Amino acid sequence: MHEELPLFPLNIVAYPGELVNLHIFEPRYKDLVRDCIETDMSFGIPTYNGKTMSYGTEVKILKVEKVYKDGRMDIRTRGNRIFQLIEFYDPWRDKSYAGGKVQFREIEMDVNPETQDKMLSLAKQLFDWLNMKEKFRLDKEFLSYSLAHKVGLKLDEELELLKISNEDERQRYLTNHLQNLLPALERAEQAKERIIM
Repeated sequence: MHEELPLFPLNIVAYPGELVNLHIFEPRYKDLVRDCIETDMSFGIPTYNGKTMSYGTEVKILKVEKVYKDGRMDIRTRGNRIFQLIEFYDPWRDKSYAGGKVQFREIEMDVNPETQDKMLSLAKQLFDWLNMKEKFRLDKEFLSYSLAHKVGLKLDEELELLKISNEDERQRYLTNHLQNLLPALERAEQAKERIIM
């Protein structure tokens, strides 16, 4: 079944469970934020990758952190459901901002313990290599999503992960990425050492 959502297209991928801080400065998106607060409505962030918008995440405003004298706002939101964008309207209804028809996707949380252990082991190696052990704190409920922004995925790769509905498949995707990334980092480090010598 299709539903309609106000939309705020951005060049980012937001994931379920993720806290997303936004700086709102365009008049039409100030209107969107005000409407969402007044009606307790969520809005969607469809990922714009420079060419198309096909998927995104519904977010809920948790708090307006700051309102500036000129009306700009800093808001805190949390990712909720993933959607596929069916139709895009700009403007939407009688509003100044965009909106669209969306199809919400089911998120399957089935996990293979072996895949998960392998993914976490590789992620830990990456964080150790980067001397960022203190950043290795992950939301166990949304494990692949909480790791996705921390392992060097490009925007299109983050979007590809968003489209995968099964947690085990998402973890396999990230495991494959890390298996390719770590040897490349090691080769770069070896090259750097040879250059210094």
